[in-house]
Amino acid sequence: MRKRMESIMGMAFFGPALILLTLFLFLPMILTLIFSFTDFLALNPGLTHFVGLDNYFQILKDDDFRQAFGNTLKFVIIIVPLQSIGALVLALLINKVAYCKTYFKVAFFIPVVMSLAVVSTLWVQIYSPEGILNSILAHVGIHAQPFINSASQALPSIAIMSAWQGMGYQMLIFLGGLQQINPALYEAAEMDHASNWQKFKDITLPELKPLCIFVFITVTIGAFRMLVQPMVMTGGGPSHSTYTMVYDIYETGTVNWEIGLASTMAIVFAFFVMVLTVIQTIVTKDKEGTKYVNKKAKAF
Repeated sequence: MRKRMESIMGMAFFGPALILLTLFLFLPMILTLIFSFTDFLALNPGLTHFVGLDNYFQILKDDDFRQAFGNTLKFVIIIVPLQSIGALVLALLINKVAYCKTYFKVAFFIPVVMSLAVVSTLWVQIYSPEGILNSILAHVGIHAQPFINSASQALPSIAIMSAWQGMGYQMLIFLGGLQQINPALYEAAEMDHASNWQKFKDITLPELKPLCIFVFITVTIGAFRMLVQPMVMTGGGPSHSTYTMVYDIYETGTVNWEIGLASTMAIVFAFFVMVLTVIQTIVTKDKEGTKYVNKKAKAF
């Protein structure tokens, strides 16, 4: 009787969460997969037909989708190392600061909690021809740059802004990891006259490797979902240079109302991100585990 009551209580707590997950996660995923094999048009749902793999072949031939795919890859290649390494550098610097640590942590974390639309609007002003950035460049003798008004500079400009906006979150993750490292490891290294680079390479990095993998994967997934920044700052331009996969899915589904085609794009996008995540996990997997860290610690 007691076990039965415990089961009922457990379901009472778990049931609402399961219902919400079913309504807002599992059911949409199933419907997206089903719609990807149809020509479902939201403006005329009564004329929906099963088209098999036609949608998948169609998006592979679509120039806009292929350009959006390439732009997304470029954005990921820029932002992942920039944001991950930048967050680690900030964490190392703040960890060394003796005073005002809380101030620096709050200052770098504020952009994370701000709305992306607000941050994007702010950086539109910064990147404008009369903005503060071009004013600084003029003082050092560099001509004004077009930034988001140029097809060649728009994507890197948005990537830099995005890295700045999200860097504070990863910084706190790395900072927490740094503070958990056993100080005895550094003391042993100092007794053996190890340089700062040796301590960083043989102690800090191995200890932070699980966090590095986590940050690397989360930043990559977040970069693939870029939508608000190009929507607010460039509208996908100039010349579709900032048109991304998620932006293409959004316009296809909510502007053109082609739900079937948008669902196909979403399935392809999700599959690609999952495959990339698995590859990242395998490549960055620490095969030695904690034995590597212990081996390095004993070397000192």
